[in-house]
Amino acid sequence: MTTLNIRIDEKIKEDARKTFASMGLDISSAVKLFLYQSVEQQRIPFELRTINGYTEKYENEILKEIEHVKTGLKNKTIKPYKSIRELHANILNDK
Repeated sequence: MTTLNIRIDEKIKEDARKTFASMGLDISSAVKLFLYQSVEQQRIPFELRTINGYTEKYENEILKEIEHVKTGLKNKTIKPYKSIRELHANILNDK
């Protein structure tokens, strides 16, 4: 057996203690669960998300699409619409 020491903000530690206590765990047991699951799954055992709440992969896809639209608007290969009605009318006229 070995000891693991980590430095963490006091508020996070107290909030974590309360959270884990509500699940019947202490911090040490929760950290052990995290480490065991990380080893078992060979990855972080939960999905990491950006500050916007998306997975990194999905956020990158969104950013690529934004760039695609910006380029299309600049090159005039994508037509901007002033309203949803104008878009709807254009869709109906294309049929």
